[in-house]
Amino acid sequence: MRPARSAITAFGVDGRLAARQGDKRNYANLTWRHEPAADSILLTTPLGQGVAELVRDARGARLVTADRQTVEAADWEGLSAEVFGFSLPLSALPRWLVGEVAATERDSLGRPRQAFAEGWDIRYLDYESPAADALPILVEFRRDDIELRFKVDEWRLD
Repeated sequence: MRPARSAITAFGVDGRLAARQGDKRNYANLTWRHEPAADSILLTTPLGQGVAELVRDARGARLVTADRQTVEAADWEGLSAEVFGFSLPLSALPRWLVGEVAATERDSLGRPRQAFAEGWDIRYLDYESPAADALPILVEFRRDDIELRFKVDEWRLD
């Protein structure tokens, strides 16, 4: 049996990310290691070539590209604003990804189906199994003309 969503403080996840803003679309494979004090996210192309690594720790947040260009900021939101031109809810994303949200709609097992948080419309489209404690494997985040779709291939809980 899985721990309660609120008790999941560290995880690893492998998956795929599709991002769209207006007519611009980007796709990446993602390997994410989340802990309360640090995050490490490796983005690769669909063919497996490294694109960038994002790191958050006590020193702030950094993005290092494949050609060793580095962008630094005080936190995740500042880094995303610097890199993408708009702030992404990266600090809240670990809680949202495991389904720890104030859901506005739940499925018959009590799992989140939809939530609104920090201006984002969050939709839980699929879970890893029909169990009540199953974790989400397909989540969509929308705000204004931004859409992020996260497909989890594997969850690793500590």
